[in-house]
Amino acid sequence: MSRHDQPLLAEAIRHLPSGAFAFVMATGIVSTAFGGIDHHVVSNLLMVISIAALGGLAVLMALRIARHGPAVLADARDPARAFGFFTLVAALNVVGFELYSPSAPGAAIALAVVSVPLWVLFSYGLPGSFILVGEQSEPVAGKVDGSWFLWVVGTQSVAIAAATIGARHTSHGLADIAVALWGIGVLLYLMLATLVTLRLLATPGGPSGLNPSYWIYMGATAITVLAGSTILALPSDLPIIAATSAVVSGLTYILWAFGMWWVPLLLVFGFWRHVVHREPIRYETGLWSIVFPLGMFAVASMHFGEVARLPFLESIGHGGAWIAGLAWLAV
Repeated sequence: MSRHDQPLLAEAIRHLPSGAFAFVMATGIVSTAFGGIDHHVVSNLLMVISIAALGGLAVLMALRIARHGPAVLADARDPARAFGFFTLVAALNVVGFELYSPSAPGAAIALAVVSVPLWVLFSYGLPGSFILVGEQSEPVAGKVDGSWFLWVVGTQSVAIAAATIGARHTSHGLADIAVALWGIGVLLYLMLATLVTLRLLATPGGPSGLNPSYWIYMGATAITVLAGSTILALPSDLPIIAATSAVVSGLTYILWAFGMWWVPLLLVFGFWRHVVHREPIRYETGLWSIVFPLGMFAVASMHFGEVARLPFLESIGHGGAWIAGLAWLAV
């Protein structure tokens, strides 16, 4: 590395956003989507990119923690940025999901094991820092935005990992954990959807306020659908599946429909922001918050359509894979 490049790298480390791993999430899930429609060359290429990005960003984040610890803590105490850390949890499990093979589950298991303590730390530490530690100049609820749904995304990514690995080993414990986390994710979604919607309705905001993070509204439903479909694919003779399959199946379809309902409204938000108010489109990390929901919705539709025997969902998923791929290229 030249001397000229070193200051640039130092600045990149200093300003690395908490949600940097959204790129890994988006790339990994679009890879999975193309694998689902048998375009394996594209899928494998995106897989390599997602794995390399996960490793590279992990190193940069570790350097940021080591060199700029106070800035990292400031992010963790800022309600507008804190939930971006859940992109690391989701990225680990999205890459694990695309790497998983019944004959070689080691990589997926390793990534899931790493993600669990991070999920515990963020799930309790971040909200706790707002309530017990942080001194906010304004109510925390005033800073609620779409990024808070990353809490749901991270939770459901762990549920997917537990159900995927549990299916291979027919583990009662992993199946129980998967269903429990799925239920926690559903309730978190309902709670956060209420908070975010109330803020949208109660707080005046200009075009800059409707940022790409609101697409995670739909992405959180999509990953919940994928988590539900992985649970429904578990052996039906497991006690937890026998007890909950009807609830999981019904709520999964309702959430899929709700996610589909959100798409036109999110497009209206974008039209209002960029066409009516001429807010310029420029690159920002948050744009991957549009790509990830599109890719996740495609994969979730394919998987749930297969498990629930709903061919029209699979067809929607196949078309959605191409839309997600085009969005990935655009960003």
